[in-house]
Order: sequence, then structure tokens, then C-alpha cells
Amino acid sequence: MIPLMKNTFINEFETKQQLADFILHSNKLSMDVHCLEFEKKFTDVQETSHAILVNSGASANLLLLQAMLNLGRLRKGQKIGFSAVTWSTNVMPIIQLGLEPVPVDCDVNTLNSMSRQLQQAHEKHGLSAFFITNVLGHCGDLEAIRQYCDANSIILLEDNCEALGSRLNGKLTGNFGVGATFSFFVAHHMSTIEGGMVVTEDEELAEMLIISRANGWDRNLSAKGRKRLREKYNITSEFDAKYTFYELAFNVRPTEITGFLGKVQLGFLKDNIEKRESNYRQIEKMIAANPDFIPTSTTHMSFVSSFSFPFVCRTPALRDHYIKEFAGAGIEIRPMIAGNMQKQPFFDKYCSNRDELPGADHLHTCAFYCGNYPELTISDIDTIASCLMKE
Repeated sequence: MIPLMKNTFINEFETKQQLADFILHSNKLSMDVHCLEFEKKFTDVQETSHAILVNSGASANLLLLQAMLNLGRLRKGQKIGFSAVTWSTNVMPIIQLGLEPVPVDCDVNTLNSMSRQLQQAHEKHGLSAFFITNVLGHCGDLEAIRQYCDANSIILLEDNCEALGSRLNGKLTGNFGVGATFSFFVAHHMSTIEGGMVVTEDEELAEMLIISRANGWDRNLSAKGRKRLREKYNITSEFDAKYTFYELAFNVRPTEITGFLGKVQLGFLKDNIEKRESNYRQIEKMIAANPDFIPTSTTHMSFVSSFSFPFVCRTPALRDHYIKEFAGAGIEIRPMIAGNMQKQPFFDKYCSNRDELPGADHLHTCAFYCGNYPELTISDIDTIASCLMKE
């Protein structure tokens, strides 16, 4: 059996030993210094200025949108584009926060929304923001998308939960928009069991994310930030200030366990993603040699931090055939994330907008993926490759 992911952590036994010792000897397990230290280390790894740790990738998506609303950069009722092939919790917060989701089609050759598809959606609907997903470690033409957004006053946000470490022209995905989200759930590039992060270069947004993460108060801001906020609202009593709530917010705080695990797992990240790309390049050659598949283009990327092995078949019948091949070989597989999000019951219930999305439809009916991770053995790779051979 080749599961979607073999272990909870990279260097599983060592990490669990360290975690057990940490819990036994810690006096405080609610959010504190280890979370702050993980945030600082993550900014270095992600080559950005601010990182705000939360309890999941889904919470990161929700928090980022709420912070943009609190700042007045987004307003309820505005139309927000999203990658039509994505995960549910990229789209659900758009609906939950009173915004209108608009699917942007995805290209079958890159798995991702491209600038031409963004342009089509914007010309039809008039988008205020685009919350793009970098699918399975891959990405579209992000620089062209960024330029189009800048030229048309569209706020660009990135869901980078599946693409930690990927690069386009040397620049890390997650660094093209105003803010980006990450997930540290099991089976992602690094695991804190549950956990997520929002990153940004924007100091005002970073402060709002911190306020909105925990109840709407200012306790976790810098001294300078607290002073500025209290002066703005004429809060003069330190006693009252601790229970003054400034903005709409949630409680999506992480624990010290999340922060501790994040620091440990970051130490293994470089080797982890390099092994993932090496695995990916081997399977990529097998896909290119089989005309039953549409190869996934990566020529525009300088590094593919592969989340999994995507397989895009040319027809639904071919997908059915290869699903049987993989199942027969004991390889765990998944559909292409959630497929065309318009086809999901919740979208049908809450959203009236429908567009023709040929790329997303093809990925929905003709694509699937299996896991890619450092623990895959030569034998595992050979087993996957054997399922891709044309009879």
C-alpha cells in the first residue's frame, strides 16, 4: 500500500520525542513565545516581512478576508474571483463574509488559473479581488496576473497552502499578492498536525490580522501598535484596554504546540521539498511518454515544490482505466482537489452565478492525483511508474 502520506511529520520518531519532552516540561501551552519564534523563522524561509500563525489553513483564509474587510479594502457584496479548481475553504469564507464568489477557470496544462482567464472573468463580472490557489505545488503565470490586477485595481490574494517552496522566476509563490495563506495540516509540505499562516509585506494588514486573530483586542500588537490604537479611540486606562475590542474578529489562535512543531519541521523543509521535486521529475517523464495524459507544464517555474503527482487524462474513460490501475497496485488516490467548485452542493445552494468553465470541467472529470513525499522509496516510485505505462 502506498498511502497519500506515510507519516504525520518529517523525521517522525525524532519529532515525536521532542514534542513529548516539550509538553512534559512546558508551563504554558497556549499561544506564547514559541508561536512568535515560529512566525519569525517562517518570514525568513518565505522571504517576507510578516507572518501571523493561526490554527489551520482554513482559518488563515477566513482571517485574511476578514482583515481586508476590517480595513475597508473589501466591502460586502463585492465580487471576489477564485480559482475554479480549489479546496472548499478557499471559497466558503467568501460566502460566509458576505462577498460574492466568482469562479475563474483553470488551464488543463498548468492546473491553475492564468491571466487570460482572469481577464475573461473580470471583463464579465467586474472583480474587486482575486483569491488565487496555487494548485498542488504548481502555479499559473503569476507575474502576468499580478500586473493585470495592478492595472485593473484588483486585490490579489494567494492561497499557497499546497505550494510552500515553489518558485516562479526565482520568486516564491505566496509573495505575489497583498497576502497569502499556508496550511500545516498533515500531508502538506510540513505538518504541525493542524495549523496555518498568513504572510504579507503590508504592515497595516499584518496589524489587522493580529487584531482579528484573537477577539478583536490589541494585546498581541507591538507596544507602538497598542499605543497608536488606544490613542485613536481615546483608551487611557490599561485596565480597560485589556478588554477593549476594536474590530470584528475570531479566536483562531494557535497553541504553543503548533509553534514548537513548526520550528522543528522548518529545519527539515529544504531537504523535504528538494526530495519532492526529485520524485516529481521522475514521474513527469513517465507522464510525458504516455499519450493518454496531458502533461502538466512547469517550464515557467524555476522550482516545483510538489504537493503530489497530478495525472490529467484526455478522457473520463481513460481516468476510469487508470484509477483501476492505481487501485490494483495499492496506491491511494484522490480527485483533483474538489474539482470544478461550481459542481459542489454548497456552491449550488448559496451561489446563483454559473459560468462555462471548460478547463475546470476537464480537471473535474479527467484528473486525479496520488501522494508525493520524501519517504517514497525507489520501489514506490517504480510502482507508480508501472501504472503509467501504455499497454
